[in-house]
Amino acid sequence: MTGTYRKVVLAYSGGLDTSVIIPWLKEKYGCEVIAMAADVGQGDELDGIREKALASGATGVYVEDLREEFLREYVFPTLRAGAVYERKYLLGTSIARPIIAKRQVEIAKAIGADALSHGCTGKGNDQVRFELTFKALAPELPVIAPWREWELKSREDEIEYAERHGIPVPVTREKPYSMDRNLWHISYEGGVLEDPRNEPSEDMFRWTVSPAAAPDDPEYVTVSFESGYPTGIDGERLDPVTLLERLNDAGARHGVGRVDIVENRLVGMKSRGVYETPGGTILYAAHQALEELVLDKDTLHFKALVAERYAELVYNGQWFTPLREALDAFVDSTQSALTGWAKVRLFKGRADVVAREADLSLYDPELATFGADAVYDQRDSAGFINLFGLPIKVRANLHARASRGPGAGAA
Repeated sequence: MTGTYRKVVLAYSGGLDTSVIIPWLKEKYGCEVIAMAADVGQGDELDGIREKALASGATGVYVEDLREEFLREYVFPTLRAGAVYERKYLLGTSIARPIIAKRQVEIAKAIGADALSHGCTGKGNDQVRFELTFKALAPELPVIAPWREWELKSREDEIEYAERHGIPVPVTREKPYSMDRNLWHISYEGGVLEDPRNEPSEDMFRWTVSPAAAPDDPEYVTVSFESGYPTGIDGERLDPVTLLERLNDAGARHGVGRVDIVENRLVGMKSRGVYETPGGTILYAAHQALEELVLDKDTLHFKALVAERYAELVYNGQWFTPLREALDAFVDSTQSALTGWAKVRLFKGRADVVAREADLSLYDPELATFGADAVYDQRDSAGFINLFGLPIKVRANLHARASRGPGAGAA
């Protein structure tokens, strides 16, 4: 297939896989490789990334600052939906893929590229997330997925390939687990973590302190929301990036947001992932507390079903789909009343809401009080219980007649 493509845009992270892919694409296809690195909050991991891509053989490099768009258009809608995959995972890697792939497509179209490429393995979820976005936004562009083609069968093979080509990579044989970082979270998988019997070593965590070593005094943060979007901390209005950075720092100090999960991958296998999501854990707790104030029972319970389906869509890479857009319309409706604040106590790995207030709260102290009130007539509850319990009573009477034998109910 050498010479099939002229110019390929590669989603480039500077990690082991994509560092090796640049020379491999050039050798295999004789094409130019344009590296596109998306800044979604990796911090100093992007230092020198342009020079590294060029040294690896890239013809051109784009480093795109997508941090605010990432939060406003992808993370916060997922937060508003309440989406959590398999009860634990706050979708930090999953939700970053659509925006990266979208920008990759935009660059490919702008420079006249004739193919797209990514460094996702053939066993993982990310290949699906990237390629479903490609299909939605650029179905005409073919996709090169080296992990599904090349002779390299393991990360050890990649390391050897990198060493032969003089490519520096931030992975060694002694520490081969994979890490993915953005503003929302850090994920760890592979290597020693592939055995679920192995406890993650404390020196693996890059962000949060151990809950056991966290401060002995709690810290309180108050998060403000407008229509379900987080807008400030402790009364100070903040842009999305600054807001999340501050919550990340606060949560990390107290060991908040660690998750160790064996999850069900889309491709049919189970995998073990360890995640750090300090600021996101605080935001989910605060957001849920406000929803408890402003949503009526039926809407709150139905939204939980929507949240589960929304999480599956994000996890499965189905962001650019009619169903996700339709679910967003429902979520938007539920969030119209969600303006207020929630106070969260951070202590030894926990983020607990201790106070909250909403402009349109449905909580009525006069109705909820156990003291005297002039609103609720407790005598009304007897009739309610009779009607609510009628099916139970009918069934009990039926069983009683049956236990007495045939004809027992006759007069």
